[in-house]
Amino acid sequence: MKQEPSVSVWNKFWNRKKDLSKVYPSSPSVLKAILSMGPVEGLKILEVGAGTGRDSLELAKAGAEVFVLDYSEESLKITSELVPQAPGNLHLVQGDAFNSPFPSETFDIVFHQGLAEHFKNPLLLLKENARLLKKGGLCLCDVPQTFHIYTAIKHVLITFGKWFAGWETQFTIGQLKKLMKKANLEIVHSYGDWMRPNLIYRMFRETGFKLGVELPKYPLQGTLYQRQKDKLLDSISHCNISRYTQVCIGVIGRKVES
Repeated sequence: MKQEPSVSVWNKFWNRKKDLSKVYPSSPSVLKAILSMGPVEGLKILEVGAGTGRDSLELAKAGAEVFVLDYSEESLKITSELVPQAPGNLHLVQGDAFNSPFPSETFDIVFHQGLAEHFKNPLLLLKENARLLKKGGLCLCDVPQTFHIYTAIKHVLITFGKWFAGWETQFTIGQLKKLMKKANLEIVHSYGDWMRPNLIYRMFRETGFKLGVELPKYPLQGTLYQRQKDKLLDSISHCNISRYTQVCIGVIGRKVES
């Protein structure tokens, strides 16, 4: 039976992630995709289910008025430590993503990553996102991609009751675009990214923490091998076929007239 993660699950999860120096940031493609849409200075932006809120901080530094919405107290505690680094324009709000405490047509951009896959009916989430957008505003949804070893491992762990969130789904790029369109969002951009460093190393590193051993966050950073590998991945990241091999995919949709 599908069981969406509760507030207590997320509080427990983020309570273990307080030391940001040990926590991998979100995919760099999320922030890159938002900034590729144009300057954000002066825009009102909402991040839903922000986790550590590090992308929101960067958008605030770029001049946007940024709001972070999350129902996990522990997540907001982590983000609150970043607020002093923002020039007075990063605001934290505790609330429900499906019933946001904001008026309709408030934001120029609404975005989330690693969120939609946790709900049985993510369309309701996207429709709420669309309600909050001004006409012509943008919604970014970033989720796990179906055809990846991450998905296979996840479902094995779910079967044995060992997945941290209890249950989670995933999407192909076609499914995600279709979902966005159902929420009355016109597709304007899509992207994807591979996990860097890769999933196997991250799992190995997490095991090390449990054994009291801290491995480097980026073991080959700066080496010729890593530079060439990143160059290769970046060169093929725009190919449509890559959307079926990347660990995460994202779609940006523009709110259109009803």
